[in-house]
Amino acid sequence: MSILFEPVRLGDLELANRIVMAPMTRSRADQHGVPTAEMVEYYRQRASAGLIVAEGTAPSASGLGYCRTPAIYNAEQIAAWKAVTDAVHAEGGLIVLQLMHVGRASSAHNKPAGATTVAPSALRARTQLFTDTAGMVDTDEPRALSLQEIAQVIEEYRQAALNAREAGFDGVELHCTSGYLPMQFMASGSNLRDDQYGGSVENRVRFPAQVLAAMASAIGAGRVALRLCPGNPFNDIDDEDPMATAVALCKAAEPMGLAYVHIMRSPLAELDAFALAQRHCSNGLILNDGFDGESAEAALQAGQGEAVSFARHFIANPDLVERLRKGLPLARFDRKTLYSPGPEGYSDYPLGEAVAQ
Repeated sequence: MSILFEPVRLGDLELANRIVMAPMTRSRADQHGVPTAEMVEYYRQRASAGLIVAEGTAPSASGLGYCRTPAIYNAEQIAAWKAVTDAVHAEGGLIVLQLMHVGRASSAHNKPAGATTVAPSALRARTQLFTDTAGMVDTDEPRALSLQEIAQVIEEYRQAALNAREAGFDGVELHCTSGYLPMQFMASGSNLRDDQYGGSVENRVRFPAQVLAAMASAIGAGRVALRLCPGNPFNDIDDEDPMATAVALCKAAEPMGLAYVHIMRSPLAELDAFALAQRHCSNGLILNDGFDGESAEAALQAGQGEAVSFARHFIANPDLVERLRKGLPLARFDRKTLYSPGPEGYSDYPLGEAVAQ
């Protein structure tokens, strides 16, 4: 039997196989950050994954920044997410929630009234994002967080982890890449602070390390994980030494005994992110980016990690595990419907057996 279909334990999580569904923003929540019935069906269809990492979800109103993305800071959102986790668990699946505070990668058009745009420093991200009300717009200029406000954001993450457990999630994953708030603190180009959260690399990784520790104290380290992609420039991120930054965060997180590190292939040719994580993380590693069944099998056989996550292949192949097991052809997704509202190109992709008939 292929190693892909063998069970594996990651912290407190018992995966039935080593095929993980990566978190993907699909913009199907409602305008209040509440998961919809379409999301219940979408995740239910993909419950045969050894683990689903649900899409990036805001721990607070200020953590929102894209249109139609979910949150988990109020009772209505928690209840709606409970319908998702119940559906996944009914199919025998396992699901954790990725917590994503976008920081400065944000527009007020996509936030509720009264929510602010914050970052480690008052530097606007030189990029644009889509809004339903005004089309493509520049990101907002953020306000630099005070020390008291940083403590409040850490508490929001801790409460979000508790809310995720209340909603039935088996754990949480901290989004530490793609130019969102933790990475804004980590990168030298977006963090110009001169206090204990800025300057040295050890200071710059302090915020994500404290968030991880707070969530671990709330729900147990064996149900907390982090996602990392050293050198990812997305959302106008620039770092003078991304390898040193990634190593510093791994070293800070190492004593916590997290469930896993979700490590993405670095876009920098000179930086082997998988090897870096192997050297500095004793947690289980979930490898991500650009894998198919054959290359995933080879990576696991070579001992590079304990599991492999798939993103684009899970979009058009809700039964990806079964297709890989039987060697069925993989469908291709429709790029035009990645972020559009409604079930089209979301929860209406057919199963492989139906296509084969």
